[in-house]
Amino acid sequence: MSTSVLFDVPGPKTRARHRIYTVVAWVALVAVIAAVLMRMSSTGQLAYAKWEPFVTPSYISALLVDGLLKTLQMAFSSVVAAVLFGVVFGIGKLSDHAWLRWPCWAVVEFFRAVPVLLMMIYIFFAFGAGEGGIGSYWSVVIALTLYNGAVLAEVFRAGIQAVPAGQGEAAYALGLRKSQVMMQILMPQGVKIMLPSIISQCIVALKDTSLGYVILAPGLTRVGKSIFLEFQNQVQTAIVLAAFYILVNLALTWIATWAQRKFVGEKAVLVTDGGDRSGTAGFQI
Repeated sequence: MSTSVLFDVPGPKTRARHRIYTVVAWVALVAVIAAVLMRMSSTGQLAYAKWEPFVTPSYISALLVDGLLKTLQMAFSSVVAAVLFGVVFGIGKLSDHAWLRWPCWAVVEFFRAVPVLLMMIYIFFAFGAGEGGIGSYWSVVIALTLYNGAVLAEVFRAGIQAVPAGQGEAAYALGLRKSQVMMQILMPQGVKIMLPSIISQCIVALKDTSLGYVILAPGLTRVGKSIFLEFQNQVQTAIVLAAFYILVNLALTWIATWAQRKFVGEKAVLVTDGGDRSGTAGFQI
């Protein structure tokens, strides 16, 4: 029996119960999938004509180039700008000067509170539509920058404050200025703590690009709309677009997990028995 503090190794009855739960869950999942497929078959949703565009090279190219690539470009642009926004306003909220701290607080709280969809629509009709406007692409990028930047500002503030106070005090004792303490001591340590949250926010930004559909922004949803209007295959298009988003988000999730283990220092197996490093008796996290 393991001497783990936080986790007891299940006994024979518990393991048997877990096996039953697993079998029941798999049976239920297979039943749901079978029911969905039967329903789609009875309504003609599995007909080849409705799936044809997704095996046609020209449509696949449109989905990858005009859809996925544009979506990734919007997400990347907004994430880079949001990180800069978050650093500036996150540090601004920690300022000792009230004239700087309170305006930063107001900006962050405002853009965190306004729904990103409303912000996207407002920016588009105020600055994006018409001749000489910035267009739907940049309307989406700016809206995502403001919203995700406000969220990241709180992440940066919390990450910096999570660094032990002694680190900053020791730096001040060595004669470093406040800007040096922030940029050379607190920020590098804080980033290690913030990194998983920052990458998770990237996933949110990527998914929110789909909201650009309402202002006809380029991306997967716009290409998908063109396809289902031509082939009348809304269900099939939604399934394919969801698969694209799931695959990209799985890749980002893998990166976040890797970054957390590498930079935050979290290990695959936390040994709690004081000496056994085989992983068989440890607590897995």
